[in-house]
Amino acid sequence: MLSLDDYPPMLLDERPLDLDQPGWIYELKMDGYRLVAEFDGAVHLRTRNGTDATKWFPEVAQSLALVKAGECIVDGEVCVLDELGRSDFNQLQDRARRRRRYPGCPDVVYCIFDLLVHRGIDITLQPLLKRKAALAKLLKKPPPSIMYVGHFENGAAQLFKEAVIPLKLEGLVAKRADSIYQPGVRSSDWVKVKRKGAIPPERFKR
Repeated sequence: MLSLDDYPPMLLDERPLDLDQPGWIYELKMDGYRLVAEFDGAVHLRTRNGTDATKWFPEVAQSLALVKAGECIVDGEVCVLDELGRSDFNQLQDRARRRRRYPGCPDVVYCIFDLLVHRGIDITLQPLLKRKAALAKLLKKPPPSIMYVGHFENGAAQLFKEAVIPLKLEGLVAKRADSIYQPGVRSSDWVKVKRKGAIPPERFKR
C-alpha cells in the first residue's frame, strides 16, 4: 500500500545554469514551506522533515478533500501570496509558528508542481512533462486554496530579466523535462537558479 512515508520530497541542486539550453523546463520559485500531500477523501499533509501539518493548514486539507481522483500524492509549497501573486515568507512563518488557523491570520495557497501517485498508481518513473500534464488535468478547475504551478519551456532568460529581477522574486527552478521523481534525493536534474541578492530568511524549524 502506498504511503507518504515512501515519498520524502525530491531536493534541489543549486549551481550556475545556462537558461537557454534545450531539454529543460522552468517554474517560478515559490518561497514557502515544502509539503507533500496525500488525498482520497481523507487528507494528510507532511513537511519536508516528515512532520504532520494537516491541522496547520485546514483550508488546504478541506480543499484537497474535494478533489475526486482516487488516491493521489502530490508535491508543492504552501505559500502566502500578495496582490501580485508573490510569495511572502514572513507572513507564512508567522502563521506556521502557531501551527493552526486563527482569527486574522493570512490565508495560504498550496502551490502544487508535481504528481507522484495518480489514482493509486505510482508515476514517479514517468517523465516530468507527462506527470505535469496529468497534474494539470487533475487541477483543471482547482478548489479554493489550491494552485497548479505551470512552467515555461522557452524564454527563461528573458523571464528572469523581466519578471524575477524587477519583481524581486526568489528565482526560478529549472528541471529536466524528462526527469523522473527521486524521493528524498538531491538531484542535479532539478536546479534552483536564485536572483542575485535573494537571501532566504531564517527557516522555521519543522
